[in-house]
Amino acid sequence: MQAVFPTPTDVAFLARPGRPAVVARTLAELAGPTRGVVELPVRLMWNAERTFDLGDPDQLLWMYENVLRETTRADDLRALINGRTLRRVWRLLNLPRGVRQAWESRHRGLRAA
Repeated sequence: MQAVFPTPTDVAFLARPGRPAVVARTLAELAGPTRGVVELPVRLMWNAERTFDLGDPDQLLWMYENVLRETTRADDLRALINGRTLRRVWRLLNLPRGVRQAWESRHRGLRAA
């Protein structure tokens, strides 16, 4: 039996140990809200306070960080994250290294954002 070792392109970037980061194919498909109040599902935010006012810059960052870190579904990204907003706040987000690397590897424009 021959051993198979993953190449660098086979290795997923991890959001946390054992779970790959989920990345949208394009930023244009991210059509989430840009204003108002958003309530995250329990699978993305376990805290009892899961609502975020997108008009508050700190709450917007906190919501984006949670969604990008916790999601296992591309549908969550499309419904909750806005591509233009993501580009605008990218450098301000406190993300695990694996999440940031996964997104910047697919969307090189985020590196310069």
